[in-house]
Amino acid sequence: MKVTILTLFPEMFEGPFKYSIVKRAIEKKIASLQIINIRNFGIGKHKIVDDRPYGGGAGMVLRVDVVEKAIDAAKCKNKCKEKIILLDPQGKQLNQQIVRKLSKIDHLILVCAHYEGIDERVRKLVDEEISIGDYILTGGELPAMILTDAVIRLLPKALGKEESSQFESFEEIIVDGKKLRLLEYPQYTRPTEFKTLKVPKILQSGDHQEILKWREKEAIKKTLKRRPDLFPRRHFID
Repeated sequence: MKVTILTLFPEMFEGPFKYSIVKRAIEKKIASLQIINIRNFGIGKHKIVDDRPYGGGAGMVLRVDVVEKAIDAAKCKNKCKEKIILLDPQGKQLNQQIVRKLSKIDHLILVCAHYEGIDERVRKLVDEEISIGDYILTGGELPAMILTDAVIRLLPKALGKEESSQFESFEEIIVDGKKLRLLEYPQYTRPTEFKTLKVPKILQSGDHQEILKWREKEAIKKTLKRRPDLFPRRHFID
């Protein structure tokens, strides 16, 4: 997979992808990352990328003609499965199901909006608009980092062990024949006893079938308690 990020502030990306899973995925050539400065496609000798909004108002608006040139430069030169995404608070809210679908794409082009906003016509140049939540940031750079991290970690061999991503919060699993989205089951490690808090005996039993049943049940209980909107059905609990 290749991820290309279009931004006015490429320096913001110098640190986040030099560590942990994303770094290893790039080193293993599981993924590649390209950062393109939108300002390279600005107008005139001063490389102007924005202008005042028609009708008046505060701030500056990113120009559609400049963004189009940046997108065209980022597109695959050969045929590939490609998707252009605008990071924008008006977009569809990001979730694990969207992330998993995007992890199947060969090339993601992420457009980071900035300043007061973007020319509305930019929306016609992209395939999808994604938001990371109902709040406003100074630009699309942080959402682009989050989306890139979430997608790359799902690529084959990126995590080291394939089962690492099979039972995580918000992933769809089958329980009693039903497809559910649950929070992850509780995890424990040493020490076995910490003050008055003990590791459940079932996890020390070595009985993998019973441990699996326990984990499914605990995941359902946790989801009902913390995120009942994900799973409103209560008949799974004894």
